[in-house]
Amino acid sequence: MNFFRKKLKPASTEDLRFKIQLAKILGFKPRDLSVYKKAFTHSSVKKTNSQGKPINYERLEFLGDAVIGTVIADYLFKNSPFGDEGYLTQMRSKIVSRVYLNEIGKKLNLIQFVKSAVNKDRYGDNIYGNVFEALVGAIYIDRGFNYCRNFILNKLIKPYVNINKLEQKITSYKRLLIEWCQKEKKEINFEIFEDSGNNQLKYYSVKLFINGKLIAKGRDTSKKRAEEKAAKRSFYVLQKKIENA
Repeated sequence: MNFFRKKLKPASTEDLRFKIQLAKILGFKPRDLSVYKKAFTHSSVKKTNSQGKPINYERLEFLGDAVIGTVIADYLFKNSPFGDEGYLTQMRSKIVSRVYLNEIGKKLNLIQFVKSAVNKDRYGDNIYGNVFEALVGAIYIDRGFNYCRNFILNKLIKPYVNINKLEQKITSYKRLLIEWCQKEKKEINFEIFEDSGNNQLKYYSVKLFINGKLIAKGRDTSKKRAEEKAAKRSFYVLQKKIENA
């Protein structure tokens, strides 16, 4: 018997609960809980380590984004043998779009684990995808690439990826409209202004004009999303013309 063996600190009830809930999502038992805790720590908490470096999910999000991109690229390379570089790049962009990743993060209910100083009512949609990416980064640190690949296959590719449907999916209505206007030699303009009204959050409204004619409007908490909403509504107004061009 080794009398000098260091005694392990017993896990807290909170840690045990976290480990059990996380294992149900992951499909395996996590080893290093600390890296998963970091994956769910928002920068607003302003937590730091002993060296004063911030502890939050942003670095893990960066890592997870790269791992997801690699796994998706490998999957497309094997399952789309006739796709050229441009096709593969476009398909990968569709799969790793914010819309897809946000949807997966919501369905996995990852927000339940997030530690934040921001009220959950004020979270933007992108936090769901960001945390999903951070979780993949944590899996990579804790278990390595093969566990990441299996997790991405089971949680992202198998339930959501249908190559035939993805080929028809529009990921950016704004880009589609700009390309159509360039092709048809039409002038397109986005007029953006702040429109918060009585809301505490800052809102932006967008008017989309083609050849000086107002086609549609959009409103959201970011300029990019407001533009995309206006573009999507404009697409449905002009759909027959665009598809027949």
